[in-house]
Amino acid sequence: MDDLLSRTRAAVWHPCTQMKDLEATPPLAIARGEGPWLIDTAGRRYVDAISSWWVNLFGHCNPRINAAITDQLGRIAHVMLAGATHEPVVALSERLAALTGLGHAFYASDGASATEIALKMSAHFWRNAGRPQKNAFVSLQNGYHGETVGALSVTDIPLFRATYEPLLRHGARVPSPDTRLAAAGDSPEAFAGRCAAALEGHLAEHADTTAALIVEPLVQGAAGMAMYHPSYLTRARALCDRYQVHLIADEIAVGFGRSGTLFAFEQAPPLVDSRPVRPDFLCLSKGITGGYLPLSAVLTTDAVYAAFYGDETARGFLHSHSYTGNPLACRAALAVLDIFEQDGVIAANRAKADEFTAILAPVRAHRRVRHFRRCGMIWALDVADAAPGFAARFHRSALAQGVFVRPIGNVVYVMPPYVTGVEEMGQVRDALLACLDDPDV
Repeated sequence: MDDLLSRTRAAVWHPCTQMKDLEATPPLAIARGEGPWLIDTAGRRYVDAISSWWVNLFGHCNPRINAAITDQLGRIAHVMLAGATHEPVVALSERLAALTGLGHAFYASDGASATEIALKMSAHFWRNAGRPQKNAFVSLQNGYHGETVGALSVTDIPLFRATYEPLLRHGARVPSPDTRLAAAGDSPEAFAGRCAAALEGHLAEHADTTAALIVEPLVQGAAGMAMYHPSYLTRARALCDRYQVHLIADEIAVGFGRSGTLFAFEQAPPLVDSRPVRPDFLCLSKGITGGYLPLSAVLTTDAVYAAFYGDETARGFLHSHSYTGNPLACRAALAVLDIFEQDGVIAANRAKADEFTAILAPVRAHRRVRHFRRCGMIWALDVADAAPGFAARFHRSALAQGVFVRPIGNVVYVMPPYVTGVEEMGQVRDALLACLDDPDV
């Protein structure tokens, strides 16, 4: 293990990491995975309580996903999607369209790229529609949509954004409906309504130059798992319709069952005319392949697609990635959808989430915990007296208890693979309690 750690420090630049910190907190040297477990090179086992950055749905080394990828390896591993097509990408696009009501899928390899695609596609749509001045974007305060330049322009996390401010296109921010920000005695729904009123004020003044509103439905991940009432999505959809602004749903983190429904936007109450809430663009990644291979998708409406269809090359959407629609990744995604369908995962997760919430009751009651909250298969809490360096100390302490977690500032969250059982969740609970009880953490 020591040799692997010295080699990684010498050769690998780790993401979202101050590399000097690896001297005090070396990365786990992982040899293999098994269900909800990570196993290091010394054979020690850790519950993967955050699904390896929110991507793993059905456990490490899942035999059904393994079999799908293995079968595809014997057919073709990759072919460019410009000028060619293949069965896995067509089948995946058809199934995603049936599940979302959005008719066309455009593929990339990661979440930030999906954000870039949706932003560019929205602005290009308005250009093709003869309204090129509609090229600005509005997003929620404390929102996170990725770290490429376009995605950072609609991200509001200073740690990621501030350094690159000179490179960014400036957009507007409207208040977040994060329930933690509500006044005492204020209901989550009433607070969401006031935040929607602020959005309405912005659009009333700036709709002529605004291409789209982008939101993380129900849970703002990097903001510390900020959760809000689903009525905000209904109000946002209605306002976007009224002011002719696109609605982009960034479900990169919360899609594929994390929120308690397959997609979080499904939880929004219907519009006044009984239509279900549906975004103009849906960004997906992370769980789409069950944590196996890089893949992201942007789904959009037939109306958006039609605006690019024509004889002029420049009217088309000339965005590309070499590995767009990779067959191996698409087969993994199809296997993930098969598991959802065949195993009744959404219903099973609802029962499991209730059970896990009961297991975590002692954590909720801990004297240091504030704003314990849950959305589907996501649990989060704020630590009231967290001192500087809390996240790193908590991470190290939890590792000693055999649990892999990475707090966001003073927010501790749990987002386990769906194959996690009560025994593993009990270990997570015990580890969280041990960390919270430790005065040095």
